[in-house]
Amino acid sequence: MFESPAQLALGLLTGLCFGFLLQKGRVAKYQTILGQLLLRDWTVLKVMLTAIVVGSVGVYALVGLGFARLDVWPFQAGGVLLGAVLFGVGLAVFGYCPGTGLAGSGEGSRDAMVGVLGMLTGAGVFVTAYNWLDPVIKGLGDLGKLTIPETLGVPPWAVIVGLAAMAAFVFVLIERYERRGSLAGAGGDWRGWLRRPFGPLTGGR
Repeated sequence: MFESPAQLALGLLTGLCFGFLLQKGRVAKYQTILGQLLLRDWTVLKVMLTAIVVGSVGVYALVGLGFARLDVWPFQAGGVLLGAVLFGVGLAVFGYCPGTGLAGSGEGSRDAMVGVLGMLTGAGVFVTAYNWLDPVIKGLGDLGKLTIPETLGVPPWAVIVGLAAMAAFVFVLIERYERRGSLAGAGGDWRGWLRRPFGPLTGGR
């Protein structure tokens, strides 16, 4: 039922490292997350894309070496949709996601502490209502344990290489865009930039 002490210690160590990196990257700051939501600060997107690529490499490397195993959860469309809506609303209102909320609380942000209390309350409500919610969510669609490589019929490393290439391309776009100044700078506001997504690569011509 429980993990071994060594696995728990490893989880604690990696969690501390993750929290430290969140804090040093300033993604545990409300202002940074707000800047991302307003498309004025791309730090959060950069960190998330990097984490996805690095995490994918690490997970599949550990699985390939026999140090870990994949624990894939069933893809339940209704649950994913409901969770995404609640997550988006919570992020917009709270100004933190769960991970950055805990990191912000750890560094003393009072607003983050209130949000963490709300997360714990929500988790308690979910556990209490789970027996009622589970059949409802499954009734909205349960596609079983799916992974992107299996769905596409390609090796996992092909998907990881594709993710890395996509992340690199997005980083180039962001870098070129940030060099042009702020969103309301000389090149026009962000709406105009979105209508010319390759403008930063071509000088806007």
